Amino acid sequence: MKRCRDRIKYPKYVAYIGLLVFIAMFLGGCATPVGVRQLDPKQVQRNLTASILSSDELSAYTQQILNRADLSARFRTQPAEVLAALHKGLPTASEADRFFALAELSYAYASKGGPQSYYSASVVYAYAFLFPKIGRTDPDPTDPRVRIALDLYNRSLAQAFTAGDRAKVMIGEGNYPLPFGELIVKVDAEEFLWGSFRLTDFVQAAEFDVRGLRNRYRWPGIGAPLIAATEPLKGVIVPEYSRIPPRIRVAATAFLRIDNVEEGIEAGKVTANLELYTTGEATSVDIGGRTVPLEYELSSAMAYTLEGSQVYRFELRGLFSGDFSLIGKKARYQDGIFLMEPYRPGRIPVIFIHGTASSPARWAEMFNELSNDPVLWGNYQFWLFTYNTGNPITYSAGILADGLRKTVDEMDPEGKDPALRRMVVIGHSQGGLLTKLTTVDSGLKFWTTALPFDEVNASAETKEILRRSVFFKPVPSVKRVVFIATPHGGSFVAGGWIGRLTSKFISLPFRLADTMKEVITMNPQLKAVRFIKDAPRSTDNMDPKSPFIKNLSSMPIAEGVTAHSIIAVKNPKEPKDRWNDGVVEYTSAHIDGVASELVVNSGHSTQDHPETIEEVRRILLQHLRESGE
Repeated sequence: MKRCRDRIKYPKYVAYIGLLVFIAMFLGGCATPVGVRQLDPKQVQRNLTASILSSDELSAYTQQILNRADLSARFRTQPAEVLAALHKGLPTASEADRFFALAELSYAYASKGGPQSYYSASVVYAYAFLFPKIGRTDPDPTDPRVRIALDLYNRSLAQAFTAGDRAKVMIGEGNYPLPFGELIVKVDAEEFLWGSFRLTDFVQAAEFDVRGLRNRYRWPGIGAPLIAATEPLKGVIVPEYSRIPPRIRVAATAFLRIDNVEEGIEAGKVTANLELYTTGEATSVDIGGRTVPLEYELSSAMAYTLEGSQVYRFELRGLFSGDFSLIGKKARYQDGIFLMEPYRPGRIPVIFIHGTASSPARWAEMFNELSNDPVLWGNYQFWLFTYNTGNPITYSAGILADGLRKTVDEMDPEGKDPALRRMVVIGHSQGGLLTKLTTVDSGLKFWTTALPFDEVNASAETKEILRRSVFFKPVPSVKRVVFIATPHGGSFVAGGWIGRLTSKFISLPFRLADTMKEVITMNPQLKAVRFIKDAPRSTDNMDPKSPFIKNLSSMPIAEGVTAHSIIAVKNPKEPKDRWNDGVVEYTSAHIDGVASELVVNSGHSTQDHPETIEEVRRILLQHLRESGE
């Protein structure tokens, strides 16, 4: 009887308990089945921008499609089956939503160990989302999925052609498997030609971390950004490419143009053409009447070129040995002028000249900044001059001046390109002295003997070397110069014991030594130099007491040439009469008559200082405006 009564009373206790729980939930604020919680700002942004490309999470857009089809949990265990199901169709979703989800899911599966064919599928699906067939609406440019889809296309395209060890991207035509059929790729052999070179040994630019540069630049757009090696073509010389070093790495972009993509997906047979571009050929492509920028990575290509380069180790050899060649004995550009990209008509040359015990590699930071400026890149072309920095300055300057004239004649023999005649020369330290020598009329100031030059007894070749090393006229194509930490009045380091000691270990080039021997032997009346060992080296030239530096500092810059000075000062808080950069005093670097002078708080190697680079950028923009560009 008691048990029966207990059973009858039990529901009443349950009711009481339920009521108490409800009241506790209401008063205590316990979580409801549906509600919100506030997130920190960083998590908000992660949620807004998450995709399989940046995390292990799918984008919200793809997750929505999976949830609508009740396939989210199944994708984690049966990705291939889920992709096959979505490929067949999803009646309640738009084709744009479905193609985007398929692109991201295919990439997700491939990146987590799935077959490589799913990278190819991701390329095809992303292309279908980005460039729908006629009759469908193009994606809104403000849709965040557009950038994600471009990145899926770019990354998947590179991965689809990457060898198993990730060492190289093997671009080639052929039939490639797709999860739903095949991808037929055609490639014209001409795509691999780059002037006098063949592009080869491709690697993914995105796969490498860049060190040593403050900024890594990416030109956003479509296409897989690659880094290509160059292989000279035997017997092929294209003038525009003739001064490009053979070991340079080139920024290239692979683009897969797909024919009738939606029909191909439906039929299981997708046909496409693979196109290969460099910045000199195109910066955009036309796709269905739309102009779409191509994606490039110039910073990584330059860093790859310099990775492990011996040029840094050879800088001291270039100082002490007059015959050591940074560019190789067989190079066609023995005058030291070479190009990082082919000559392009209509673009103004900017020539960088490094300083003592240095090399062109020391311009990497500035080159990276200026070559990635969209305004400067389209209007300028960047050249470099390298030389043995221990040689007499007038000898190096003579090679530079003749090299500039020769290069202009090579590139534009008919004189049709006015941009070549608006050249800007930028020199650091000793390079600034060479720069000035392209703008002056030296007259007889470097010919210190009573014997007229025309009466010198020597071979034609010897007299030509002597002439270009003694007599200077302004180079007609040079219209603007920039002096960076330049010792116009000499360097206190060169004039001190370090400079004198260094000079003793510098050897002259055989060509110059032979020239001097011939002149001395055949002209005993010349008293300028009696012995080869007495010939001044560059460090002797930069002694503040040297006749050379006094003569050069007295020479005015030619009319029609605009000059600028960028002067480094290590401690600008000191009195101005004590300013120096550790190598050059302010009073030496300062000259009158320049269009602008900027003092930068920096050591002597200021060419990679942000303020110096920005001043050069400002000067180049000003040059464009004044040139009418």
